[in-house]
This record gives sequence, structure tokens and C-alpha cells, in this order.
Amino acid sequence: MSKEQRLHPAAILFNLMKGLKEMVFLIILGFFTFRDSGLLYYILAIVAIIVLGLVSSFLSWYRYTYRIENEELCIEYGVFIRKKRFISKNRIQSIDLTQGVLHRIFKLTKVQIETAGSGDGAEASLQAVKFAEGERLQNELKNGITVVIEQNDDEPEHPTSTISFKRLFLAGSTSGSLGIILAILGGGLSEIEQFIPEQFFETTVQWIIGLSIFFIAGLAFLVLIIVWLVGIAGTMIKYGNFTITKHHEELFITRGLLEKKQITIPLKRIQAIGIEESILRQPLGYVTVFAEVAGGTSGKGEDAATVLFPIMKQEEVASFLAEFLPDYAIKEEEWTGLPKRALKYYLLRSSIFFLLASIAVFYFFPKFSLLPVLLLLVFIYLGHLRYKDAGYQVKGEQLLLRYRLFSKKTMIMYHNRIQSFEKKQHIVHRKQKLGNMHVSIIGKMGGAHFYLKEFDVESIDHLSDWYSYRDI
Repeated sequence: MSKEQRLHPAAILFNLMKGLKEMVFLIILGFFTFRDSGLLYYILAIVAIIVLGLVSSFLSWYRYTYRIENEELCIEYGVFIRKKRFISKNRIQSIDLTQGVLHRIFKLTKVQIETAGSGDGAEASLQAVKFAEGERLQNELKNGITVVIEQNDDEPEHPTSTISFKRLFLAGSTSGSLGIILAILGGGLSEIEQFIPEQFFETTVQWIIGLSIFFIAGLAFLVLIIVWLVGIAGTMIKYGNFTITKHHEELFITRGLLEKKQITIPLKRIQAIGIEESILRQPLGYVTVFAEVAGGTSGKGEDAATVLFPIMKQEEVASFLAEFLPDYAIKEEEWTGLPKRALKYYLLRSSIFFLLASIAVFYFFPKFSLLPVLLLLVFIYLGHLRYKDAGYQVKGEQLLLRYRLFSKKTMIMYHNRIQSFEKKQHIVHRKQKLGNMHVSIIGKMGGAHFYLKEFDVESIDHLSDWYSYRDI
């Protein structure tokens, strides 16, 4: 039994900052509301909030203890109502260490412990402990298996791969972060627009309408260049010093310049392997390799799947999988694709919105009709790509699915990982002997779902028979 311990006192600061971060919009709203009258009361209220937050953070830190006892991690917490949580070593799936900027200044780390039933949050999270203590917990809770990879003459070399600066820069240059950054900017503007006078919007709209189409295009191009550069910096900060190592039955991933993360992935939790080719990377022959992992919380939003390697050449994928995940190593064979009669569905789905938009803009704003027409042509081409890339392969117990939304993705999974297979047909499909299929596996945040549409009904029935073992 280990001695009962507390988190590092810096956890008080982290808890206080977390509470203030959650109240940031309320604080900003209060400032604009009371800046003319009652500013003194506003300042006093902020001081009171900080003092109360500091007291609450201190009590939470003081009452939070942990220890390892009888093959279990025991955590006690709660200021007024005491709670105890026991996590058996046998239930622990992964233990991840994360170091933010403040963590690294104080030489601390955050320990996240995940089990098979963690759901949307980690089973336990130790906000701030000394890095050496984090490694000790990681080693002890993994039943004594040391996760620090060291080579010696008596032990075979562990497969390891790192990313070069050139590849990392290329990953940032061709990442899909442009849309994410624009979405964040749009969300931020929607939050602060209530503080901007309505007259300002009216004046701005009139000014934009009065500009020439070439000036507007140039301004938009400049904004995109700036956002693109921000995306490069973000990718390099996120995946800097990326290293993946295979050790026994686990993969260990270390990445991050400002926030350093150490992620553990047990091989038995991997449900599928994906190969992603974005529109920008595909012509250059580069892909991203990722894994759909059962449960866990280390990836959310754009990281709902765990990236195994940010960018590599298409021809390097086979050797990478053979070295780190030999069960998922593949050889290209003939794909079962879509029939020609399915093409019209893909073209219509991709272009209908921009077709209607082109008509509306041409009628109301003929000066700007060129833009939606260009977008219409782009999405017609995208619809053709979606049609051309869709397909599947069956090799024994292994299923390969290929599809495209914007990026082309190839998923590799095994029969025993598939949770459900569903076939759908509407009346038009039945007349043309077409159908849609829906394949689901366990993944983060509730699972991963794959939809392949307008396949020949015989192909879907063949895959359905394979899934239900009716053809055996």
C-alpha cells in the first residue's frame, strides 16, 4: 500500500484558471453592462469571485487525495460530501501524461486514466503531479510494466518512427485546419456581435457592396493566406516532436511543442485503421494514418480518431502497418465499386445547394453571380470524386471500406470489430436495384459510423451475407 498523497499545490492555480475560463463571457458581458455606471461594484464583484474561487480551489486541492492500495487506485475527494473512487489495475486501458505550458514550467504533468467504460470523460484525472510521480503512477498502475522505452543488448529493438521538420511543415501546409479556424472565428464573431452597434454592420455591408469584385477577391485571398499560416503554426505546435513506439502490446505516442502529450494505445482496443487522403495531399501522394479506438477521451472534435502518423507517403503505409500493426497490413486488390447508374445521385447531392444559390444570386445580385457558379462547378467535380472513390473489399475476415466526403478515406477493420451492418432502400432505389449500407464499430464518443450509398443491391447482399456468415 502506498502512502496517501495530494496533488501538487499548483493544482490550486489550475482549478482557479479553469473556473475563470468558464466565466469569461459572463465577465466580459458584465464589463460592457456596468462600464458606464456601477464600475466600482463590478470590480468588487470580480475580486469577490476570484477570492471565492481561490478558497474553493484550495479546499478542493486539500481534500483531494490518492493512493494505490490492494491492486487499486483509490481517490478520495469532495469538500463537504466525501467521495471515494476505486479503479482496479485490471480495468485500466491507458494512462496518458499531458504537459501544458504551465505544467512544463513547474515540471509537472497531468495524468489521465481511462478504462473501457470511461465514456465521455476520463475515469480519473490527476490535474497536477510531479512528472516523476506521473511516470511512477503510470508504471505501477500498468502492473509494473515500464513504459519508458530503453534499448539494451538483451531486448529486441522496439519499432519507432518520428516525423521530420520538412514533413511536419508540409502537414501544416496541407492540413484541413483552414475550415476549423474559420469556424472558430465565425463562432467568436457571433458571440461579440451583440456588443457592436447595428449601424456599424449596416455601414460595413454598404461598403462591401460598393467595392469591386476583384478587390473583394483580393481581400478574401489575403485573409485565407493569414489563416493558412496560422494553420501551419498550429499543426507544428500540435505535432512537434511526434514519435510513435511499439512496446509489447501497446503503442506509445509522444507529441506537442507547447502542450506535450504522451498517449498510450493498447492494441486490443483498436477497432479499425484509417488512411486519409485530403484533397490537397492526394495529388502530392501523402496520407494520414489514424486509428479508431474503443472508448477513451484523448481525442475530441477534429481528433475524434487517434492520429498514428500525421503525414507519410502513400507507398510508405504498407511498411508502416507491417511494422507497427501487422494484422492490418494490406495489399491493394480489386475494389467493388459503384454502378454507373449511381453517378447522378452523387452529382445531384453535391451540387443542388449551389445550383439553387446560383439562381438566387443571379436574380438578386447579378454582379456576384460568378462566385456561386464557380462553386457549383467545384462541387460537381467533388460529387464525381465521391462516386469514383466509393468501394469495398472483403479479404477473409477483413473488410476494407473506401469513401469520400472531402478527404478520401480507406478504413480497415475485422469482422469481429463490426457492431452492426444495415441495408437501406427507398422506392427509387428499389426500382433501380440500388441501396445504402451503414457499418458501425465501437469508437470514441459513442462509436464510428460509415455510410456507403447507391451500391448495387447484389453487392450489399453479398456483404450482408459475409457479415452474418450466411455464405459460409
